[in-house]
Amino acid sequence: MLKSRISEMERARRISEIMVQDALVFCGMAGDAVRYHRVNRLQIGGKGAYARGFPVAEVTVSVSPQPGSSQESRAQRPLRIALFGFGTVGSSVARILVESRPQGLELTHIFNRGVERKRVDWVPASVVWSDDADGVIGSGVDVVVELAGGMEPAGGWVRRALEAGKSVVTANKRLIAFHGVELERLAAVQGGHLKYGAAVAGGIPVIPGLEQGLAGDRIDRVEGILNGTCNFILSKMEDGADYAAVLKQAQQAGYAEADPIEDVGGFDARAKLSILMRLALRVEVDPEEIVPRPITDVSPVDFSYAHDLGCTIRQVARAEKSQGGVAATVGPMLVAVRSPLAWSRGTENMVILSGHYGGDVVFSGHGAGGHPTAVAVVSDLVALAHGSRRVEVASVPGVVGAEFEVPHYIRFLVKDRPGIVAAITSALAAEKINIRAIVQKPGYPAEALPFVVTVEPCRSSALKRALESVRALDCMIAEPLDLQMLE
Repeated sequence: MLKSRISEMERARRISEIMVQDALVFCGMAGDAVRYHRVNRLQIGGKGAYARGFPVAEVTVSVSPQPGSSQESRAQRPLRIALFGFGTVGSSVARILVESRPQGLELTHIFNRGVERKRVDWVPASVVWSDDADGVIGSGVDVVVELAGGMEPAGGWVRRALEAGKSVVTANKRLIAFHGVELERLAAVQGGHLKYGAAVAGGIPVIPGLEQGLAGDRIDRVEGILNGTCNFILSKMEDGADYAAVLKQAQQAGYAEADPIEDVGGFDARAKLSILMRLALRVEVDPEEIVPRPITDVSPVDFSYAHDLGCTIRQVARAEKSQGGVAATVGPMLVAVRSPLAWSRGTENMVILSGHYGGDVVFSGHGAGGHPTAVAVVSDLVALAHGSRRVEVASVPGVVGAEFEVPHYIRFLVKDRPGIVAAITSALAAEKINIRAIVQKPGYPAEALPFVVTVEPCRSSALKRALESVRALDCMIAEPLDLQMLE
């Protein structure tokens, strides 16, 4: 009986210790695939399986995801892209998609009104050209790229695309500034995504930087150069050029529209600032509450005086949390030549974010033109193709009500007579504003004499009241020019 039992155990042991030739041995996972080594001998014994000899090959077996999953759709085909708008930026986006062929992206449709005049021979024949917006949205595209700009009809296209469950990538700063929160909620409800990395500062990745790279900090202040057209004009004027001549040059180069008020009036930068305020300061404001000031009031004499003060002039958009509220403004300002803002020339943009924990972070690069903006658009598309989505940034409604307390540069143009400086000093003293310096250059006629008064940090409202009384003086030839000074 005992002998029989030993024989059975021995037979079982011998059966379990078999040698398997040309075996496949599991060695791990690699993404969506299972990896095996093929070995020339495999012994299976009581202590488990182990290989003898050396692996002679490696076999990868794909694991199919569950039907209907996003992994399956990405594995089977790239994201199908429809371009809405084939202007400067739209054609640059198409060029990148056609020439660079980013992984996971396929340009399938181009929509434009009067599309026949837009056709080019370098776009593949497989791409459908159309002037039927609803037809393109209703097709099998996955992402609508809106690059037509403006509130309507672009806003309607974006809404219909999101309602259809499509994702949307846009560079439309006005649409995002006024309706971004609403559109993001619509995208979330319908299962799509809304990305707008190109809406602020062109090709500079400031929005992805805020959503991810600086998400762990608390941003207290935002300031920057957000309009390449104004920066081009002011940096040329700094070199001695006349405003009208530089504006014409900017229009010929495609930097400025025939009607440049959106840029030079500060409205473009205002829209971008309101977007940054929501993402950086976590405050939702109505862009109309930010009162922009035009650069058209700046003259060559102001650059001359600014240089004497160790400064230059740039259009700056800035916002900060102050005394439980938020302050925001856009307009030409004096910036110290040592400031990074003074280094930005031509169509470059720059954004400085001041974090409570991490300190200042500077983003700089080209902010105007088709190619830089197109890079930001395609980067958003690549992120979508690889499963990335916008980081949810919690924000609360706010009102622009707080004031900046900074030094000011005030340029007066007067018909010279005794007592002018005394009258100005008296008006400032009545509002408890201290004068820092009075600067007057020689060589100007007494009938139109420009001179500058700089004052210590003060509230804008107090300075406004002081200047109201100064305007009443009969010696004033023009409105005083009041510019904030950033130190």
